Amino acid sequence: MKKLITLFALAGVTLITGCNTIAGAGKDVERGGEKVQGAAEETKRKM
Repeated sequence: MKKLITLFALAGVTLITGCNTIAGAGKDVERGGEKVQGAAEETKRKM
């Protein structure tokens, strides 16, 4: 659970600091979603 919270926090910081354009924001959101999906799948495997 801590990993997931950390992941969301990092994704939020990335969105705030790394977006120079709307296209950049879309890419950042997509990467964040991929990370969240990976963390969810990893958590699911551990259960």
